[in-house]
Amino acid sequence: MKTNIVINGNCFDELAKLPEESVDLIFADPPYWMRVDGILNRPSGSEYDGCDDEWDNQFISNEDYKEFTRKWIQACLRVLKPNGSFWVIGGMQCIYTIGAIMQDLGMWLINDVIWWKTNPTPNFKGTRINNAHETLIWATKSKTAKYTFNYKTAKELNKDTVWAKDFANGIRKQLGSVWRIGVCQGDERLKNKQGTKLHSTQKPEEILYRIIAFNSKVGDIILDPFGGTLTTGAVAKRMGRKYIMIENNKEYCEYGQKRIDAVNENIGDIELAVFDDKPPRVTFEEMIRAGYFSPQEKLYYNGKPYYFLMPDGKIIREDETEPIDIHSAIAKVRKSSAGRLNGWNYWAVARNGVLILIDVIRQKYITEVKYA
Repeated sequence: MKTNIVINGNCFDELAKLPEESVDLIFADPPYWMRVDGILNRPSGSEYDGCDDEWDNQFISNEDYKEFTRKWIQACLRVLKPNGSFWVIGGMQCIYTIGAIMQDLGMWLINDVIWWKTNPTPNFKGTRINNAHETLIWATKSKTAKYTFNYKTAKELNKDTVWAKDFANGIRKQLGSVWRIGVCQGDERLKNKQGTKLHSTQKPEEILYRIIAFNSKVGDIILDPFGGTLTTGAVAKRMGRKYIMIENNKEYCEYGQKRIDAVNENIGDIELAVFDDKPPRVTFEEMIRAGYFSPQEKLYYNGKPYYFLMPDGKIIREDETEPIDIHSAIAKVRKSSAGRLNGWNYWAVARNGVLILIDVIRQKYITEVKYA
């Protein structure tokens, strides 16, 4: 299958040409059917050029929109791998309809995400509260899908609930479901030959960057069936992913292709999800053989010696006859209701008169021996 392509065509026709279960991640930004009617003026008297495009106002009824939605979702599900992820974004006019149809089709909803716009368009008439968010839905084809989720990498992306000073000091928190991101503007916003915005609803790259970072791997295939200004393709290329963009509007394709062509691949720790790399498994026994620990060495907790280390990696107390592992032992010492705790995080040994966590020595062994 050819990838890293921009296809100018109808999404139904073009999706039908793709092989079944061939893409890893889908991001869809379909028509919202904003139901725009009449002219809206700013307080200054100038006309506000919102989303009154033909592609968004092609529907004649709720049933018409539902049928359109069902068809494109089904077409996407055909090409999505069993363990792939599916994202869709929408406003209040459409997202509830889309979500209901997704569930009707048997999809499993994982999260909804609120895109909280830091610079939303004001409500010019003052007849309702400011519409300052849109909603994203993350789902899979089934409840049993083993989807990619780079959990620790997602923490590295969380600037929404961690102050900049705390983040710089190493504080990390789970990425939440409310994302504070500004509406696309400035140099990121594509302009046409007249110098006006090319697309009414161009999405900010930051949204795609987060999703692609924690929901895919380098080399994965990302599909966008409503490509627009090809934001998904541009971000995917920069992050070392493959992309397939489908867009019906020829002008959007031409400008979007130039945008993608100007992007250089830039793969770093976020793109590689190195934060989620699992360290190689090592045992006490092999570290004893390598001289990083010694048999009969004392293990301390809270400054007090409790156990002696045995040659096979088990530990034992002077007043006990049965050896035990470090995880069960710390749970016992701490009188935890859990039968096991992570002993690497609690036990220490003495080195030159100073107590050092055994995990620090384990990491030293991994660096010097396992990764050597």
